[in-house]
Amino acid sequence: MSNSRLTLGNRSIAGRVAIVTGAGSGIGRATAHLFADEGAVVAVVDRNGEGVAQVVGEISDVHGPERVKGWTLDVTDNAALDALPAEVAGAFGGIDILINNAGVVFNADMTTSTDVFDEAWDATLAVNITSYARLTRAALPYLMKSDGGRIVCTASTEGLGATGGIPAYNASKHAVIGLVRSLAVELGRHGITANAVCPGPIVTGMTANIADEHKEIFAKRRVPLRRYGQPEEIAHGMLNLVLPASSYMNGVILPVDGGMTSRHT
Repeated sequence: MSNSRLTLGNRSIAGRVAIVTGAGSGIGRATAHLFADEGAVVAVVDRNGEGVAQVVGEISDVHGPERVKGWTLDVTDNAALDALPAEVAGAFGGIDILINNAGVVFNADMTTSTDVFDEAWDATLAVNITSYARLTRAALPYLMKSDGGRIVCTASTEGLGATGGIPAYNASKHAVIGLVRSLAVELGRHGITANAVCPGPIVTGMTANIADEHKEIFAKRRVPLRRYGQPEEIAHGMLNLVLPASSYMNGVILPVDGGMTSRHT
């Protein structure tokens, strides 16, 4: 993208190369599809090989195989994660957008046995924050070559408050927000923006074990829009943060939560 395209009215990501982690399902899948629909070239990354193959196939069928490629890897595999940006740049000629979206959650509160708690804590932070920092560092040489590199990380409304029973998840999402703010300050001089999206209650695999009636009760009590959100609604938040026209949005922590965090109680 040339500097002349960094204009207020430019809302196109056509031809931009985007890495999306956690893209085999949920928010990542919706984001990969939306970016492809908007003209981007997409690197679909997930540890679930079947999910990767499905998303790559769906995008390829609509937009052609030259617009998408899949990588099956676990973001806690440091060697694989470090090598990913070079592989993506080799396949597509560069990297313009990085979406750090992989995420896990475990129910392990502070009274859980030490072994279980430690395992949940380490596994959660490895995926939800360490992989974000590590992949960002590996992708930086390529983002710096882009005219207006974009980084978006998936945080959560749990990063703006907390729910009992999931301290590791809460801590990881607060850390994502801290990382994004640090990146915004540090990388701004390179023309790279870093922002976070904070999803509220969304219909994804993470909420699949919650009974529908409980979702309905929660939404009516806590969410002004009185419903759970859809992954596609989060994807549109992501899209707005990576547009050329969003070149002055840096360090933004964007709740996409149906108004939930606007409530006093």
